[in-house]
Amino acid sequence: MSMGSHLQELRKKHQHLSEAVEEALRHPAYDDLEIAEMKKQKLRLKEEIARLSQV
Repeated sequence: MSMGSHLQELRKKHQHLSEAVEEALRHPAYDDLEIAEMKKQKLRLKEEIARLSQV
């Protein structure tokens, strides 16, 4: 897998998590711990994208 396609996949995952978090926040019955975990995953992806983009 090339670096470009790897970055593209990471960006897709980040976007998917963003959408999932937004959807979860619209439903008050959603588990706050699960939302927090999704946000952590999203942040890790963002940091990885930034790190790989600098290389």
